[in-house]
Amino acid sequence: MTTTAETRREVITTVINEVRRKRAVAEFPAELQATRIDSWFVGRGSWPVGAPERLTLLQRLEAEFPQLEDSATGTRVTIGVASGADKIFVINDRDCIESSRLLPLAMASDVASGQLEWSGHYLVNPWEDDGLIVLDAYPRLKAYFERHAVQLKNRHIAKKRPDSWYRTIDRVGITLAAKPKLYIPDTKKRLFPVLDGGETYPHHNLYVIVADSWDLEILGGLLLSDIAQFFVESYAVRMRGGYLRFQAQYLRKIRIPRPDQIDTVQAERLREAFHQRDVKMATLIACQLYGLPAWPPNEVPVTKLATTSLDLPRF
Repeated sequence: MTTTAETRREVITTVINEVRRKRAVAEFPAELQATRIDSWFVGRGSWPVGAPERLTLLQRLEAEFPQLEDSATGTRVTIGVASGADKIFVINDRDCIESSRLLPLAMASDVASGQLEWSGHYLVNPWEDDGLIVLDAYPRLKAYFERHAVQLKNRHIAKKRPDSWYRTIDRVGITLAAKPKLYIPDTKKRLFPVLDGGETYPHHNLYVIVADSWDLEILGGLLLSDIAQFFVESYAVRMRGGYLRFQAQYLRKIRIPRPDQIDTVQAERLREAFHQRDVKMATLIACQLYGLPAWPPNEVPVTKLATTSLDLPRF
């Protein structure tokens, strides 16, 4: 029986042969490249896409550097809260509910400038550390939820768990609000890290990076660089208008040097680049840390490859 690895090799060989054949009869532009690489990427995740030089570089960096999410540095990638009813759980009026049940909520629009500029939204939080609150303990919150009971109980999550009809889809980890963290907007053309010093809780269109061993301004400088962008571009699907989804599974593909590999001068320049949103400076220091002579590498643009249609076998 043919194994998955054998099937993949057959697909790659077919692609290369098809490119060579079409180039030979001038069906492809001359700048289109085809090559064979010594090994392929392992695991059950999506395959990367790009020119041969990009894939070769990607393999080298993945072999040499640890992933962004790493237990050794206590770095974790998460997502903000999905409520299932934002019109009810996201409010601006803090007087209608007990203040202890409100968390300042960061929205994607709050980080558009590169700094957190809180818009005054609150998350109505029905969670304690040990589970859902007892509604009778919060009369104003109970009255508020009961006014919206029909809509709350009509959600899929409430139908599955009728006894907890007033819950958000995601459980709220209250301690996250007070932790310093980096916010990454879900949909952007570029990776766009923004620092929250421990002031807000994230909405579901923000991804979150927390770390025990990193200075988050230095890490933010690294993530601002073209090299961090390169990792995401290699795996993520580019949407209409050139936008990318900076979802957790793609952010976890980013490889970064260890904090102890960054000297004092490099750290301060990354911090400065992060504060000034200076992608060029961030990329210059990142090149030093990744052992690259310059950026970008010599390559055929990915868009050239994406415009060509091949009749590929399906499996």
